[in-house]
Amino acid sequence: MHFTSESVEALVEQFSRLPTIGRKTARRLAAFILKMPREEVELIASALLAVKDRVIQCTTCFTVTDDDPCPICSSVKRDHNTICVVEEPGDVAAIERTHGYSGVYHVLGGVISPLDGVGPDDLKIRELVDRVKDGDIDEVILGVNPNVEGDTTAYYITQLIKPLDVKVSRLARGIPIGGNLEFADDATLGRALESRVTV
Repeated sequence: MHFTSESVEALVEQFSRLPTIGRKTARRLAAFILKMPREEVELIASALLAVKDRVIQCTTCFTVTDDDPCPICSSVKRDHNTICVVEEPGDVAAIERTHGYSGVYHVLGGVISPLDGVGPDDLKIRELVDRVKDGDIDEVILGVNPNVEGDTTAYYITQLIKPLDVKVSRLARGIPIGGNLEFADDATLGRALESRVTV
């Protein structure tokens, strides 16, 4: 489908620049926008502009926020002696959805990836070490993804934090809830065995 309107084609072009949005999906989104009432389109437009105008980075944990410090860092109900280290702000939201963690966070802004030109100095690792040195931190939980880059980053951070006499742990890895052992890959099954818990 090709639109006869240059305005619609421009919208398709902008949508297709977003991650995981191909031309076909971009055309569907543009067609959907055309059918929406103007008021709803204005709400979308104002939300997009608000993100660029109001969202800042928390100077404590480096997540995205409208206020500095963010609501998590400023909460007296959180355990400020436990820091969960994650790659991106979206990881904070994912862990918060579980309602199973009451500590604070530290967002690295990525992982060490030499192939992509990302080294330790490109991340918020130095700031993490400073937080651990300056605060009364009992535990640092490494919540990075279980892949080569995540493992490299976790190892690097562990080498910096361990000498500070702070417990360093890593999120358990293994079989997902509702998963089937028969279909688990060897690496996942191996990690599940390593991360087993006493019942």
